[in-house]
Amino acid sequence: RNITMAPTTTNYLDDDRFDGLYLNIANQTQGIEPLLDTVFSFLRRKSDFFAGPTGSSNGKDDAGTEAAIAKVNEVLKKHADIYLRDKRRKEEVELEKKKKKEKQLRRNEEEAPKKKAVQEEDVIELGEDGGFDISNNRSSTENDKNAKSSDGTTVTRQSAGESSSVKSTADEAGGEQDNAEEVEDDSPPPLGNGGTVPGKYTWTQTLAELSVTIPLPPNTRAKDLKVVMSKKHLKVSLKNNDNHENAPQIDAPLTKPIILDDSFWTIEDSSRLVLTLQKSNQMEWWDAVCEGDPTINLQKIVPENSNLSDLDGETRQTVEKMMYDQRQKALGLPTAEEQKKFDILEKFKAAHPEMDFSNAKIS
Repeated sequence: RNITMAPTTTNYLDDDRFDGLYLNIANQTQGIEPLLDTVFSFLRRKSDFFAGPTGSSNGKDDAGTEAAIAKVNEVLKKHADIYLRDKRRKEEVELEKKKKKEKQLRRNEEEAPKKKAVQEEDVIELGEDGGFDISNNRSSTENDKNAKSSDGTTVTRQSAGESSSVKSTADEAGGEQDNAEEVEDDSPPPLGNGGTVPGKYTWTQTLAELSVTIPLPPNTRAKDLKVVMSKKHLKVSLKNNDNHENAPQIDAPLTKPIILDDSFWTIEDSSRLVLTLQKSNQMEWWDAVCEGDPTINLQKIVPENSNLSDLDGETRQTVEKMMYDQRQKALGLPTAEEQKKFDILEKFKAAHPEMDFSNAKIS
């Protein structure tokens, strides 16, 4: 079914939606003329383009074809004008940058002697006795510092700068004394990246979850416990013989939220309760399970090792690609996707040495 060519108001001059399609065609045709042949072949076979617009024949058999050729020349000239305009604009921008750079260099050259003079004024020379000669810039200061009062008593004035220096020295001395009094933390890393709350429970953690272990009386069953978990709160208590709750072993807000649907508890060996709490944020460590409990030093956490072999195929492929792209960026090299596009362009350039690709951009 042929397509009737109709006028359109959409602007396609800078439309990049079809770039991928044309790159694919260019890669397959391997030439600018075959590429254009595909375009005009489509217009010839599937449209009335070469027949020209309605009423353009004027009694001539080839009038429609002449109108089609005129339209092609019109569009070609339009894009050539756009190319030349963009080229001139780019040259103007480059010229402006060059002028600014030259202006900045001249300014730096003019200011260099002034900066050098200022630096020389700040130099303190050695005197004849081997000491620092500061007579030129400090004589008046010394005279002002030591003055005699009306009764002959020598009065020593201290400048604000020296006072500040003395105060700073005193502060540093005090700070060093405070640091000496601090006890260095030489404790080993927390076992399992967790800790122990005396008389209550022990806990460990990974980036994804926490495991809380609570000791229980022997032969404890699930019905003897009441465990209530919420997003930000945890309550665990034992029931007595009358099926009433004893004082809860844990009843406090959690330090951070958990994913309730993925958290659960089990009884192991009828003597301990194990709570598995799934973290909402699986990229951070907890310093405690419940608010008010002893905290651990997060700087001593030892992250667990993870192997790519532990991941499923799709996740592993994604991680490997991310690692490759990260290494490439660190070395200033193209990523896998950028390299793929670059290879397609290089292949096309090799097939068309007569074309200028100096301004070609890969997006």
